[in-house]
Amino acid sequence: MRLLFSVCLLLCSASLHAEPGFISRLLNQPVPGGVAVIPLDEGSQSPAPRYQDKPVLVVKEEGRQWIAIVGIPLKSKLGEHRLVLADGRTLTFNVADRHYREQHIKLKNKRQVNPDPDDLARIQRELAEQTQAYQTFSATQPSNLLFDKPVQGPLSSPFGLRRFFNGEERNPHSGLDFAVGAGTPIKSPAAGKVILVGNYFFNGNTVFVDHGQGLISMFCHLSKVDVTPGQSLPRGGIVGRVGATGRATGPHLHWNVSLNDARVDPAIFIGAFKP
Repeated sequence: MRLLFSVCLLLCSASLHAEPGFISRLLNQPVPGGVAVIPLDEGSQSPAPRYQDKPVLVVKEEGRQWIAIVGIPLKSKLGEHRLVLADGRTLTFNVADRHYREQHIKLKNKRQVNPDPDDLARIQRELAEQTQAYQTFSATQPSNLLFDKPVQGPLSSPFGLRRFFNGEERNPHSGLDFAVGAGTPIKSPAAGKVILVGNYFFNGNTVFVDHGQGLISMFCHLSKVDVTPGQSLPRGGIVGRVGATGRATGPHLHWNVSLNDARVDPAIFIGAFKP
């Protein structure tokens, strides 16, 4: 009887201290612009936690443990952050530091550095549209969290660069750039639904794809768009073609990943993150 009790105790202890699963090992990069993976209580129902008063992605990892996958805004303070559960309890996690390099870009079109009043009115309208898309939170579970690359090619500008246009500092680079030629087909890195298509002042031809539970891909500077709003896309479905529309110095793909309305480093989702 004592032996049986000891075996049970060991098994229970092993279950409580099980090694993180594949998703946790892949995605847990708790830095500004990164992702925090937080184990949740065991149970049969999704616990519906919130971070900064926004719902977050929750999955059951390897069929055994609910985990929250939280996007951390690029301008977040370092130190302790809180996740609030549906019953009011809180879980804490720490955000560590990460250094981001600078990028200096020369643009011939001065309006793309300092827009005129009409441009600013357009930019504000477009920002409202895109913000609404980023805040989409559907009940659909993402089909995969290890994303495929949307194009095959070298990475150029990484996420988080402090950007200077004609010597003037602007918002940090909120996505990942791929140096590929004009006309290259862009594939959806996971299944999803097209929630917004537009032509924008800075982004040019742009497509937003909802992968589920606040996980959004945005592709911009496209030369051609091959989808329409409301269209369902399979993993690998063609979104459009690489171009240089909007504020771009040449053809390339700019890919954003947003999680609970926080732009995060897409490199995390393709296994290419470098601390």
